[in-house]
Amino acid sequence: MAREAGLDLVEVVPNATPPVCRILDYGKYKYDLAKKQRHAKAHRHETELKEIRIRTPKIDTHDLMIKVNRAREFLLRGDRVQFSLRFRGRELAHIDEGQRIFTQIEEALQDCGKVDRNRREGRRITMLIAPLTKQQILQKRQAANLAAKIARGEIPAPTETPPATETDAAPAPPTPAAEPPPDTPPPTA
Repeated sequence: MAREAGLDLVEVVPNATPPVCRILDYGKYKYDLAKKQRHAKAHRHETELKEIRIRTPKIDTHDLMIKVNRAREFLLRGDRVQFSLRFRGRELAHIDEGQRIFTQIEEALQDCGKVDRNRREGRRITMLIAPLTKQQILQKRQAANLAAKIARGEIPAPTETPPATETDAAPAPPTPAAEPPPDTPPPTA
């Protein structure tokens, strides 16, 4: 049948029982397979670790926000980000400043990443931030939008009602006063 059609008989799935064969143009088939592989390779993103160095704990707020925004781009792309801060000389006496900077970074990136590791090793502090999944980012944005609408007064705030218990449903019958059993002697002092 393949010779009559001027095409090739190609074994498409050799591991199946029975093997699957098709009558088609083999050159076009190879071209389509190569095209699919190129497309898959181009759209595949391997997770990388990106490092952002902060040179001094005396960094200006604007300079820090530039580094935070760059880290946000990496996180949204799916890469992990490691911030590192190295103390030099007398800066080692002010480790609390480095921790304050890392707290600012963590708060600024909480919408797109979560802290995996935060540690101090000698003169160096490092913090590793992993990206959130797209679903987690969407949930955080929806929660933030809802909170903003409530704050602006566009929608009323939800009222919290305590869960109903059995005592709320019906009043309990009065309990009799506890009397000692008649065959026990009264307590002596």
